[in-house]
Amino acid sequence: MNKLFANIRLVISDVDGVLTAGEIILADSGDEMKIFHVHDGLGIRLLLKQGIEFAVISARSTRTVQLRMEKLGVQHVYQGNENKIPAFEALLDKLGVTPEEVAYIGDDWLDLPLFNRVGLPIAVANAAPEVKAKARYITTCCGGSGAVREVAMQLLRAQGCYEALLAEYDR
Repeated sequence: MNKLFANIRLVISDVDGVLTAGEIILADSGDEMKIFHVHDGLGIRLLLKQGIEFAVISARSTRTVQLRMEKLGVQHVYQGNENKIPAFEALLDKLGVTPEEVAYIGDDWLDLPLFNRVGLPIAVANAAPEVKAKARYITTCCGGSGAVREVAMQLLRAQGCYEALLAEYDR
């Protein structure tokens, strides 16, 4: 398992169904609300602290996602990209990483094109069967319930920085 995560320099995540449970809450005003899990947030912050880039590429576009990513320090947010390939290619160019150094976390058919391009395609536990079939790793946690944190912990363990990070908190 560690070999899968050892050379990853960039983690890209879908939003709906991965960072959220996939539910869309609409207010009477038409505003869209999302629920994010705090465990995922800490996982993202720990990756960033270790110099591992984190990005989101989402077909949908909401201010809520932008605000959440800003609070976490995520600088690479691509929304409104039903075709995720151009955003993916722009991100690789911007960061100077190869597809083999990328893990992508997804849950549904819109994620399959990136599953075919990255070194480590990851499906959340409640992903569509077709997505799970293409994944090299399937989380035990469902989307919106700590799946991104699970990936972060696997990556930090594989890259040898988990214990040192834990020690910073466990004083």
